[in-house]
Amino acid sequence: MRLAGAASANAAPVARLADRYAAVFLPFAVAIAAIAWAVTGDPVRAVAVLVTATPCPLLLAVPIAVTAGMSRASRHGVVVRDGRALEALGRAETAVLDKTGTVTLGAPRVTEVLTAPGHDRDAVLRTAAAVESLSSHVLAAAVVSAARPLGIGTATDVREEPGIGVTGTVDGENVTVGKPPWSVPPESGWAASALRRAGLDGASPIWVTVGGELIGVILAKDEIRPDAARTLRRLRAVGLRRIVMLTGDRADTAADVGGLLGFDDVQAECTPVTKVERVRAEHHRAVTLMVGDGLNDAPALATADVGVALSARGATAAAQSADAVVLSDRIDPLPPVETASHARRIAVQS
Repeated sequence: MRLAGAASANAAPVARLADRYAAVFLPFAVAIAAIAWAVTGDPVRAVAVLVTATPCPLLLAVPIAVTAGMSRASRHGVVVRDGRALEALGRAETAVLDKTGTVTLGAPRVTEVLTAPGHDRDAVLRTAAAVESLSSHVLAAAVVSAARPLGIGTATDVREEPGIGVTGTVDGENVTVGKPPWSVPPESGWAASALRRAGLDGASPIWVTVGGELIGVILAKDEIRPDAARTLRRLRAVGLRRIVMLTGDRADTAADVGGLLGFDDVQAECTPVTKVERVRAEHHRAVTLMVGDGLNDAPALATADVGVALSARGATAAAQSADAVVLSDRIDPLPPVETASHARRIAVQS
């Protein structure tokens, strides 16, 4: 019943088209019935015309097809918000997927901590964890988990800037954890070596700055979902012509994942703003589906023709911005794009 209510509350464009046709068809049917009565003088003929030419099937067929499609998608673990979203899902030709938590498991682990000369590994990790403990980002969770046996301090004045990092005060010092403090990567020194190490390991570097001084980098690695490659193949099989990956990671790390899974395009070092720009650019080419799971993805989900959120990790902002929600912590339910396409085809034929 809730699905039916949602379908009627925000009707699909094809349903509105059927309503417009019905508005024209009804007077036409009445006129034909009147002509039949006038020519034959038999009111039964007029009634027969009205019964045969009733617009009721036209008005009912589309909502029934849309509601059935939404119900079938929900049985596959995807809740579609309304009929408009279902139709857009059925017309999608491009899929844009966020990397962390969507293509990957979203459960990274710290693999190494590299420090500037004169700094202690454990101290760098504890300092970063004090600030990251108040962040909801999956990389922050990895840092906190690695530092927990060492003891985590207290941070104050913590501020998080999506796509950039977290800042706060620890022991009277201003601490920044996240993106590197430079615009051009260094070509030598310990930081350059750390960048090369991150690239070789396929890890995401998390830079730690205290009082404006870069003191260390934490390397964290996330595993690709076991169902990712299969899901991409199925998306192509149901009609997706172009599949793009967006990530805030470095270009070399992103390229490794994108090449392994066969993405058509990989956009790295994306902020929430650039994700919106990339989705908007894809939207100008074709009907676009965006899939994400985190706070950083919410604006891009709202920008796409149809946004799909993975809800299992509790990213409320992403789920609220999305047109459809995957209820499990897997991405293989995504191919109900085929269900949506089938429902739209039936609605149009009706």
